[in-house]
Formats: sequence, structure tokens, C-alpha cells
Amino acid sequence: MKHKVDRALIKFSRIFKDAGYSCYLVGGAVRNLSMGFKVSDYDFATDALPEAVIKLFRKVIPTGIKHGTVTVLFSGHKLEVTTFRTDGDYTDLRRPDKVHFTPSIYEDLKRRDFTINSMAYDLLSGELLDPHHGKDDLKKTVIRAIGNASERFQEDALRIMRACRFAAQLNFSIEESTLAGMKDKAQNLKAVSAERIRDELEKILKSAQPSIAFHIMADTGVLDVVLPELSACRGVLQKGFHSFDVFEHSLYSCDGAPADNPEVRLAALLHDVGKPSTLSHDELGIPTFYGHEQKSVEISRNIIQRFKFPKAFESNVLNLIQNHMFNFQPEWSDSAVRRFIAKAGLENIENMFALRRADQFGMNRTSIDSHNLIDFHKRIRNVIDADHAFTIKDLAVNGHILHEKAGIPKGPKMGIVLEFLLETVLDDPDLNNEEDLLKISANFYKERLQK
Repeated sequence: MKHKVDRALIKFSRIFKDAGYSCYLVGGAVRNLSMGFKVSDYDFATDALPEAVIKLFRKVIPTGIKHGTVTVLFSGHKLEVTTFRTDGDYTDLRRPDKVHFTPSIYEDLKRRDFTINSMAYDLLSGELLDPHHGKDDLKKTVIRAIGNASERFQEDALRIMRACRFAAQLNFSIEESTLAGMKDKAQNLKAVSAERIRDELEKILKSAQPSIAFHIMADTGVLDVVLPELSACRGVLQKGFHSFDVFEHSLYSCDGAPADNPEVRLAALLHDVGKPSTLSHDELGIPTFYGHEQKSVEISRNIIQRFKFPKAFESNVLNLIQNHMFNFQPEWSDSAVRRFIAKAGLENIENMFALRRADQFGMNRTSIDSHNLIDFHKRIRNVIDADHAFTIKDLAVNGHILHEKAGIPKGPKMGIVLEFLLETVLDDPDLNNEEDLLKISANFYKERLQK
């Protein structure tokens, strides 16, 4: 049965055939076509050597020519093309030291990681090559390593993370001997770069249920290697509205966060990692975790920096974790609401509520229609719509105006004055005009700073 694909890809395949070469669509694209999923990345395998592929097309990038791979720019697509190959030894547990080109697509398919990724599809004839019964495993919703699982994971330890990721993305189980191989070689992940692990974690966080992957990671010992801080949350019991220990709660909170928001997803996963180290018990023996949010920030900072996430991403995630324990009371004044917005940052408010909803979902895996949270959100929207000042940039004056019109010197004292003015208008927004702020700043500087 032929699958519907962009006609440009069929034209691309025909160029190989007309030149006397074989060309197959391989890897995840074939898997996704077989499952009826959308395909965005196309990988091809061919018996043409890289030099021959370069001659066939006008725009070719030698992205991995050492391993037989080039990227062809064709009709708006970036198509990765790899010559049929067998792999040599993997001394770095990640990439083969050498590759050997082979005329056989079947030999090429043997070197791949999982059966569901070892199919090849001829776009011209519609023929599907499936020597490792990947289509059967798709029907069984099973992830199975090709051949000996321990050998596959010894070759490339990152395949262990990929297995966890595919399980979460596809909602598949992992076959027993494959799980055993993952457990056997979990320690090899220490040799994989932090950036490679991060890439897999990011893909896991985008899946419908990241908890599937993290449960597998915990059961195979992978979590102890990759995220020992999260693993330490296992068995740490909670009381009150919580139905799960800290570990399970963290995973289900992550599930409850928006899949298209990586900052909230990661914050939900890590927001309670400080609980094990702040665990205490009150006089009734009930566990308490005073100050866990600050400890969670410290631990999460180490995790985020270890995986080399961007600085802005780090700052936003830590801010969410720092402020996730906000406790709104209906009697809060508008001034208190404005101070909350100023502290959290106007740009973070919606993410903060998304994290709180995820936190509530993680308590018992149900969405809670919290009237208190709804009321707080309405209060915040009303205050924001009133167009008040929440940062120094929102003030009716700036440092230049204060220097020119109020005689306040530039430097550290100017910063102190501006902070005081912001506190003033958070209390009384009507004072956010140049005339009042100049008077207030002049008096504050004279009475508090000039002496």
C-alpha cells in the first residue's frame, strides 16, 4: 500500500533510480507513516556513495560525510541521505569509530536501534522492507531492540534515553529483554554529553505523558544517572490533599502542565525537588517541608546548568519554582495584588497560574476547579487592565528626569530612589505622575540618603 507523501519526495527518489541507485525512506518517517502520523523529517538510505549523491544534486551539505551522511536541499526540504553502511566499534559509547559501506539495505537496517525504526519504504514502488518485524511491534505497541539489547545499548548509550522517549511519545511499552538491557547498561549514560541527554529530555517533556518515560527511567536505574535529584524524591510521603509521594506528584504535575510550554513543564517536574532535604515532622508526626521552594530553586539551578539550558530559560523556570507557593486570600488588597505581580513579573503571571494548575493536577491526577485560583486570576486581570506600574520602567519618571529636575545624582543612590518610587506607586497608583514623583523623590533623597 502506497502512502501519500509530498510529490517532491517522489521526484527526489526518481533521481536516484534514473541514475541507477536504490533509495529508501527510512527511520522515524516510515514509522510515523505506518501509524498515520504527520511526518516532518525525512531520512533516506541509498547505495550511492556520498560523492555520488553530491553530484546528483545542486545543493548538498556534507553534514556527516565521515559516516556517509549528507543533507540535500531539495524543493524546500532538508533531506538527510546516508549510504547503506555497517558500523565498526563504538568506543565512545555514542558514535561508531568507523563505518563500512555496503550494497545491502538489509545489512544497513541491522545496525539500527529498535524494530519500529528499522523499516525501509520505497516511495516509487510502495514496497515496505521490514526484516525485523517492526510493523508487528507497532501493532503490539511495543518497543523492542534489534538483536541483543545489551549490545545495542553498549554501542550507543543514548539509545536508552531514546527508548524512554519513544515510550512516552507513542504510549508504548518496552519489551522485557529490552528493559533488561537498559538496566544493564544504564551507567553508560555517564559517558554521553549533557547536551545529548538534554535533547532527549526536551522531547520527553513535549510528549503527552512525560511520566511514562520517567517511570521507565526510575525502574531501569536511568534516573539515578541522569536526574538523581528527582530520584531522591521517591518514597518521600506527603499528607493533606496529596495522594502520591513527592516523586509521583512531580511526574503527574509535569503531565498536567501544557505540553507546548517547556518552561512550565520543567518547572512542574522540578518544583518540589527540595522536599527530601527539607523534610521534617510536626508534633503529630505529619511531614512538613518548610522552605522547600528555595531549596528546590538551588537544586534546579544545578540541574538546569548541568544540562546547559539557555540562561533566559533557566531564569524563567527558577522564577516559577521560587514563586509556586503563592497563597492568595480573598481579603488581599489591590496593593497586595500589585506587589505580587511586581514580584513574579508581569510576563510570568500566566505561566505561574499554569504551574499552579499543574501542581493541583499532580495531587490526585484530576483537574481541580479551584474557585480561589479563579478569583485570584480575575483580580490580577482587573489590576493589569487598570494599566498600573509594576516595574521601574513603568514609572512616570526615569533616572535622567530625576537627575535633571530633582537634582538626584546618578549612581547607586539613584537606584535606591527608583525602587522607593516603585514601592510608592504599588501602594497608590494615582501617584504615578511626574509632578508627584519628583516631590516624593526629592524629599526621600534629602531625608534618607543625602545625609
